[in-house]
Amino acid sequence: MNVRANFSAHCKLALVWAMALAPGLLHATAPGEDMAWFDAPAERFTESSPIGNGRLGAMIFGGVTDERIVLNESGMWSGSKQDADRQGASAALPEIRRLLLAGQNAEAEKLVNASFTSAGKGSGNGVGSKVPYGCYQVLGNLHLKFVQDGAGAPTTNYRRELDLSNAVSRITYEQNGVHFTREAFASAPDQAIVIRLRADKPGRISLDATLDRPERATTAPEGANALLMTGALSDGKGGEGVHFAAGVRVLAQSGSLKIDHGILQLRGASDAILIITAATDIHTFAGRNTVDAKKAALADLASAGAKSYGALLATHIADYQKYYNRVDLDLGGASPDETAKPTPQRLAMLAKGIPDPALTVLYFNFGRYLLISSSRPDGLPANLQGLWAEEVQTPWNGDWHLNINVEMNYWPAEVCNLPELHQPLFALIASLQEPGAKTAREYYNARGWVAHVITNPWGFTSPGESASWGATSSGSAWLCEHLWDHYLFTGDRQFLAWTYPIMKGSALFYLDMLIEEPKHHWLVTAPSNSPENTFIMADGTKAHICLGSTADMQLVRYLFSACAEAAHILGVDPDLQTELTAKRAQLAPTRIGSDGRVMEWLEEYGEADPHHRHVAHLWGLYPGNEITPDATPGLAAAARKTLDARGDAGTGWGLAFKTALWARLGDGNRAYTLLREHLKPATLETATQQWSGGTYPNLFDAHPPFQIDGDFGGTAAIAEMLLQSRAAPPDQSKPAEILLLPALPDAWPEGSLRGLRARGDFEVALNWKDGHLISASIHSDSDNPVRVSYHDQAANLVFKPGQTIHLDAQLHSVKQ
Repeated sequence: MNVRANFSAHCKLALVWAMALAPGLLHATAPGEDMAWFDAPAERFTESSPIGNGRLGAMIFGGVTDERIVLNESGMWSGSKQDADRQGASAALPEIRRLLLAGQNAEAEKLVNASFTSAGKGSGNGVGSKVPYGCYQVLGNLHLKFVQDGAGAPTTNYRRELDLSNAVSRITYEQNGVHFTREAFASAPDQAIVIRLRADKPGRISLDATLDRPERATTAPEGANALLMTGALSDGKGGEGVHFAAGVRVLAQSGSLKIDHGILQLRGASDAILIITAATDIHTFAGRNTVDAKKAALADLASAGAKSYGALLATHIADYQKYYNRVDLDLGGASPDETAKPTPQRLAMLAKGIPDPALTVLYFNFGRYLLISSSRPDGLPANLQGLWAEEVQTPWNGDWHLNINVEMNYWPAEVCNLPELHQPLFALIASLQEPGAKTAREYYNARGWVAHVITNPWGFTSPGESASWGATSSGSAWLCEHLWDHYLFTGDRQFLAWTYPIMKGSALFYLDMLIEEPKHHWLVTAPSNSPENTFIMADGTKAHICLGSTADMQLVRYLFSACAEAAHILGVDPDLQTELTAKRAQLAPTRIGSDGRVMEWLEEYGEADPHHRHVAHLWGLYPGNEITPDATPGLAAAARKTLDARGDAGTGWGLAFKTALWARLGDGNRAYTLLREHLKPATLETATQQWSGGTYPNLFDAHPPFQIDGDFGGTAAIAEMLLQSRAAPPDQSKPAEILLLPALPDAWPEGSLRGLRARGDFEVALNWKDGHLISASIHSDSDNPVRVSYHDQAANLVFKPGQTIHLDAQLHSVKQ
């Protein structure tokens, strides 16, 4: 079959579009800061290049003869709805609490394990692909085998790059006297992955394309130039769950195309385009709830296939850059010799102490790129791997962990000027109210709603299957912090009116769940634990279950304050406001132990693991707001001692968290030390060491294994080093505050930023040189007052909506 006619529409405008688009759209304007590149094809998933449009994702390996492209779709979830609440669990609650109040924690923990965990198999201990809990899974693989004359010949000038400025993956190389180019992008407007293959000599592209999946899939021809893969995932109960479909269509300018035994065979083309689409019929709180996955995938395939390559590329870039171009960061750059090196070499050089500020900018931009690529409005939230997985059984089910991980995914959303991308998390939170209300009643006889440690698209809110980690009940409180923080950044009263009932429901649960401890008569959560950590009692017994962990208390204190203030702003529930304020004052406070550190538990228990990866008891420092160097210097000093004792090693997300904590303490150099540790190369050796952290060659975070939360946490921590903000207190006794360059390290003596956001509805631009502020600009679309601080200088500003105020190095207003 000659396919010239099918391709003609794509080719006529391609050159016109390429000429019309500015060079900066197609190529990174600052290669060291917007371009991750490699001088060889990827051998492993964590070396490949991610592209995504929020729902569809792909990992580009860049093989010369054999190319593997891993495909993802955010609805690829096995499992199904289930009732995982243990019936009658609340009957055990009085005895659990009695044992805890009597100091018999080990006995209480045994009872929790026996009577207060989830029913059934829970998450399958993190291996849930075949149980009702389910697992996020790979969609499949697109294989391209190049068979033209000379396809096996040596290559020269190989380059594989991911251009963050326009979200385009590009591969170029020379082979057998021919220059080959491949471009790939994932378009949100057209809901398609688009790949273009070009050769600078006619008829030099010949390939076999196949589409497959490790299990539960069938691939068949779809017309004369497409393949369609269909199947259904396990529902975890012995039947079919989510149905899926993925199609690939080939369009070529010249040559011939046929399908033989499920193989798309293209021969003798000079230019070819591959369109890949996919859909699932998952019915959840978000996403495209398609009635028929096959029809949806084919509709997208037809729609995208009818457009020119230039049109597809242009609309993709315009859509992507409306997010990406909001923020610009410059840390002084690096020498051309350094930025010209492949990204893995730059990581290795930084680990050896060779400065490369532009690499930090690249990593910061990569985090923003990943959020834009894995979280879009009306879609599913970024999961433990964002959007990208190559397995059927993804590590830890690729789900949403509520004791830091999914929250960390969204730490950059507000400060990095991507508030719309927060919406999928908000939809997830709202969806947990109904199942969470049942869980609250079944386990605690409580009003409101609760979510524990893990959740999935099917509304899992039960405790996990082990007390050691699954009993944490503060996940819903932490989730609500994201709702309130979005309001603090935006001042959106319509959003606040929508979110208040969610926050209220969460607060009602904790009001009912709290009990009074006998020693100080404080209100505490019971049962409680400090996420995944173990303590040692006076008799040497190890346990996890306790009364009122510090993390719980900080989270509930924040929630009560936020909920009361929201009610006040909206003019509702005066009695609840009074109760929340009174109960908040009775909560167990954050305390300093005899060793000068922040106490992690209500009692000064011994530590089974002094260097534990979680530092949950410093939540009040970051992302919370109850510990600050100026308002609570004693607690800030105790937090510093806590971090010193925990050490600078850790898992990937743990290193990102510690970086942000040091930034909140105003210690830029220590934060930078942690950031460098975070960016250390995760080699094949270190990647097998549990909780060793680091960064893979493609800039993915190493837990290990790959977990994307560290990428997002690292991006947020960099922003926190350069800009911090605090909302005005509830009584409006003082204005909101913006701290400029609060943790600037010596390694970044000069630079600039534009577009970061601050609480109170402010947008900030800064310039600095020789480690000192040169100028700042603050823009606001509201009329909120703000106090801007830089070291010991401060200025009180009052805005008119839409006004920008320019400040000099002394924070004096400059008329422009």
